[in-house]
Amino acid sequence: MDSKRLVEKIVSFMEEKKARDISIIDIENITEIADYFVICSGTSTTHIKAIADELDFKLGEMGLHAHHKEGYETARWILLDYSDVVIHVFHQEDRGFYNLERLWSDGVLTNIR
Repeated sequence: MDSKRLVEKIVSFMEEKKARDISIIDIENITEIADYFVICSGTSTTHIKAIADELDFKLGEMGLHAHHKEGYETARWILLDYSDVVIHVFHQEDRGFYNLERLWSDGVLTNIR
């Protein structure tokens, strides 16, 4: 599956779990670390874990497994690295602080809804 199609699936799974403020940053032309960042917010640590768990489960069903996971213990910022696509599930306050959309402003930003 190409990375653009994977992003579409990830966004769909996020929407099913009521993730907020979903954004996609196309970073393919500015770095080799990934093609896309997919970023969303959750309303609580429980919600953030639920989003990350659902992504891990649904992508696992597709035969895709994260190469790296980080932040699950505190659930303020969970990172799931699927090589070409890196997922960031933030608590809203932490998302504003780290502001990946600004940090990676050389990429192409797409907001979903």
